Amino acid sequence: MTRFPPEPSGYLHVGHIKASMLNYHYAKMYGGKMILRFDDTNPITEKLEFVENIQTDLKTLEIVPDKVSYSSDFFKEIQDYCRKLIQDGNAYADDTPADKMKEERDVGTESKCRAFTVEENLKHFEDMLAGRTTTFCIRAKLNMQNPVKCLRDPVFYRCKQEPHHRTGSTYKAYPTYDLTVPIVDSLEGVTHALRTVEYRDRNALYEWVQKVLNLRTSKIYDFSKLNLVSTVLSKRKLKWFVENGHVDGWNDPRFPTVQGIMRKGMTVEALKEFMLEQGPSRNTSLMEWDKIWANNKQIIDPIAPRYTCIGKDTACKLIIENVSVATEARSQPLHPKNPAVGSKAVIYGRECYIERDDAQDIQEGEKITMMKWGNVVITKKVAEGSNFTLWGNLDEADKDFKKTKKVTWIAADPATTVEIKLVEYDHLITKAKIEETDDVEKLVNKNSRFE
Repeated sequence: MTRFPPEPSGYLHVGHIKASMLNYHYAKMYGGKMILRFDDTNPITEKLEFVENIQTDLKTLEIVPDKVSYSSDFFKEIQDYCRKLIQDGNAYADDTPADKMKEERDVGTESKCRAFTVEENLKHFEDMLAGRTTTFCIRAKLNMQNPVKCLRDPVFYRCKQEPHHRTGSTYKAYPTYDLTVPIVDSLEGVTHALRTVEYRDRNALYEWVQKVLNLRTSKIYDFSKLNLVSTVLSKRKLKWFVENGHVDGWNDPRFPTVQGIMRKGMTVEALKEFMLEQGPSRNTSLMEWDKIWANNKQIIDPIAPRYTCIGKDTACKLIIENVSVATEARSQPLHPKNPAVGSKAVIYGRECYIERDDAQDIQEGEKITMMKWGNVVITKKVAEGSNFTLWGNLDEADKDFKKTKKVTWIAADPATTVEIKLVEYDHLITKAKIEETDDVEKLVNKNSRFE
């Protein structure tokens, strides 16, 4: 039994894809099951919108969890286990201000609140749960001299006054990830907890919680976090881009979200291939997007239909004088090497558009090849501002294409041409490797969209 426990504080991104696919793949490989568990213990950042979209994204990725649950389903049990920790002397209440608590943790100083009796700690905890206090939290009583700072009496419970997206205003205090996950993993029967190496320092805490509460243990397996060049994967920072209008939304094609990259043309098959190729390796490296898109191209290249377009602002007319009909339709394959893709109607006509870059290099008297049509000898060329108009004669019997300039074209027929927009995207940020301390406001690429 594995579990994928996203916090519903944003949409799934490429980092979550790896975690969800590894959990799902290994569960299925060994005939097991995977739980989708929403880690909804922080009402400030969580929304029903995110819950719904995470489920939609997993469906897109062809991941079908065997069970869907919420950490909030276990709030009552977690409260009881927290009481046990307090009663056994393994946790205490603390109202030290946040900045001072951080300072004490950094230098390894024990809080004055460590001296509270069990009765005092229990009273403060009940006051937290009832909303009678907002200044206290519950901390694990470990070792303030531990060389790993996150293990110096970490916070297990904190007060939150905001309503929860599922439980409303029922609860006034909420457990942290560090307390919730080992308890719920045990209660839900998780045998293998796969999680990224960023939690490695907290593995000892996970095991300690299960041990002191006499819970059935789960085996932790670490795997490397996926880091990609010039990519923001912090949900908090991604949310900033959305809220400040730097993107069209969570599904913007520049975003590393499932919806963003799928909208940009990614396939599930390519993602699966890439993620499982990484496997559960613990080696963290900064990867290029090129590898994923190369995988994707191999998948779509044999099946993607081909169409032709000419830039509207750079279109030059080529008039073929010896073609009598204004337009005619001929059938052409949608893919030159795969007849199974089907066919398309291509319009042939007396007046055609070609690209200005081609037109300006063509000389009078030159023989050119119009792709999928034939050779044309240019009889006249007239400049019109920055554009050109050319005239020529078609010789479909001439099959010598070896030394001719190959020209892409479409019929200049308003009844059959379609105007489209082509959009090209660049990275959203200007730095290859983003750090947790980086201010994304200073790294925004102001020219990341070209239309």
